[in-house]
Formats: sequence, structure tokens, C-alpha cells
Amino acid sequence: MKKIVALLIALVMMISVCACTQNAEPANTDEPVSTTPAQTTEPTAEPTTAEPTAEPANQHFDKLTLEFVPSKDADVIIAGTQNLPELVKAEMAKLGYDIDEVDITVGTSYDATGEAMSAGSIDLGWLPGGTYALYSDDTDVILTATRNGLSNDSTNPADWNGEANATKKDGPQVTYYRSLIYAAPTEYGKKLAEKVNNGEALTWEDLDGARWAVQKTSSSAGYIYPSMWLMANYDGKKISDLSNVIPLDSGYGTAFSYAAAEQVDIIVCYADGRNDYEASWMLPVDQKDETGKQGMGRSESIWNELNVIGVTDGIYNDTVAISKASQYYTPEIVAALQDCFINIINTEEGKAIFDVYSHTGYAKAVDSDYDGARAALKAVSE
Repeated sequence: MKKIVALLIALVMMISVCACTQNAEPANTDEPVSTTPAQTTEPTAEPTTAEPTAEPANQHFDKLTLEFVPSKDADVIIAGTQNLPELVKAEMAKLGYDIDEVDITVGTSYDATGEAMSAGSIDLGWLPGGTYALYSDDTDVILTATRNGLSNDSTNPADWNGEANATKKDGPQVTYYRSLIYAAPTEYGKKLAEKVNNGEALTWEDLDGARWAVQKTSSSAGYIYPSMWLMANYDGKKISDLSNVIPLDSGYGTAFSYAAAEQVDIIVCYADGRNDYEASWMLPVDQKDETGKQGMGRSESIWNELNVIGVTDGIYNDTVAISKASQYYTPEIVAALQDCFINIINTEEGKAIFDVYSHTGYAKAVDSDYDGARAALKAVSE
């Protein structure tokens, strides 16, 4: 019996030992095993070079047409602006626009340029404020000119007369100019000048007895502001109320030649037109000055012979305007054109070109800048 009990105890102990052996952890004979997933090493890729971004292509146009009003002789304007087309093409190309041809013309009159722009046959026009005001339904101003002021800005006409008072273009930059009413060296014109230089006021009868040469009705300095000067000083009377008026289509050069030939007694012009005709005034009629103006054959200085008898209020400077019918009339291209001409006139070559109009700079403009010009035009038209 004792043997049986001993065998049973031994059997139970063997079973316990086997169970413990099966539940024991395996011996840790290796390095610790990571519980994170194994990392797979990718092959190293060759470095890549980004493709260069292509520059956007310039927008292409066949032709840009520019026109100047004939405030100077047409051949003088054409000669003075002969290098402008290449400058415009180069500058516009930098701004994203390739233009094959830039064509420059001079209008036969102020109104002719305005009408051509209204019709869309001219893209950009250099217009005085009055002409712009008349045609602003069909055009839009993009730039206003700045210019050097004159050494004289007196509203007393006698202060402008004589060699000692010869004006110079050495004043500060200004955004306006004046119109001057000049007495020609005719017998009648000399009488008017003598009264003014003696401090006497001219009467309406004095002025109505003279032969006047004026520009077209849309000209600021050649018609609108002289008419307003008359209105302010002679009970609302205007140029249209004068008895003897010759309207000129061909610009101020014709007015000065008429005065030199004593064909008229009074002419009107921007201040001071005598600067631009000083050399040609005393040249023989078969010669031209260095700018191409025909000699007028006078024997005395223009400062002594052509006397100022009236000075108008200030006139807001000339415009560069764009036709609303032009293919270039988009906000983006207008901005480029503004930058183009501002950049050009800021160079020495550009300043020399636009000196033909006495422009020394351009500033960006908006239509409302010329509300005063519209009011003036309306006043003289009523």
C-alpha cells in the first residue's frame, strides 16, 4: 500500500514539473527584439531639377497710331518726334507688348485730331484740355503734361513787353499755363500796345476795331481762354461777338506769320509763344531757323514788336488721350502706355523729343481733372 501511495505522489510531481516547463518563457540569448515594425530602406533617388517656368509671351499688335495737334508747325513736330516710334516699341516690349509699327502724324487742325480719335482711326492723341473736353465722350485722358514755368507769370500785360522783359523757360514745374493776347506790329496794333504800356485800359471798341486771328473753337489757348478773358473784362462779350475774326486751321505758326506780315492786328497764343518764334521772326523769308520754322523777315526783336495786351487765367496742362474705340483701350494696356511715356520722358532723349510741346514730364490723369476745361468750353459756347 505504501508503495502505491509513493508512486502516486511521484506521478503528481512529474506532471507539475512538465506543466511549469511548458509555461516558461524561452531563454533570452539574443539582442532585444524591437516591437516597432521593421524599416525598409528605399533605394536613394537621383536628385531632380525643376523645369524652368516659361516667361509669358508678349502680346502682339501690328500698329499703334499717334497724332499731335498742330500747335507748332507740322514739319517741326514731325522732325522733333522722329525717334519716338523706336522708343515706344522698345519700352512697350519691356512692358509685355510687341508692336510692329508706331505711326506719327500731325492733325490738320485740333478738331481733326479729335474727330479722328472719335472715329477710332487714331489710337493716342496729344490734345489741349479744351479739345479733350469737347471729345471726351469718345476719348479718355491717360496722362497730363507737366512743364517748366516761365520766368514771368504776371497778370499785368505791360510786364511782358520789351526786350528787358523777355521771358525764359526757367521757372518751377507747373501744371498750368496761360494764354496771351498779342498786338501785332500794325499801325492799329501799335496803338493798342501803347495804351497798355502806358497803363491805360483797352475798351471794347478798341478791341472790336482790330482784326483778330484765332485758332479753332476747341483750342484752349487759341480760343476758349481768350474768349473767357473777354467775357470777364467786357460784360460777357466773347470772340464770337467781335466784328473781324479770322479762324486759323493750321496752328500758331500761321498766326505769327500773319502778325509779322501785318495782315492782322491781334493774335492769341500760349504763353509765351514768342520764345518759339524769336529766331524765325527776324530771319529773311527765304531762310529757316534751326527747328525748321520759316523766316518772317522782321527787322526788330519780337519782344519789342509783338506786345502783350491781355493775360488769361491759368489753363490746365495738355493731355495724352486714348480713343475709346482703340484696340489698346483696356485697363492693362492703358497702364502700360502710361508707364511707357512716363519712362520715355524721364530720359534725356525723351525730354528732347517732347520739348517740341514744352512738356517736361507726364503724370497719370483721370477724366475729372478736366471738369474745369469742360465748364470753360460750355461757357464760351453758350
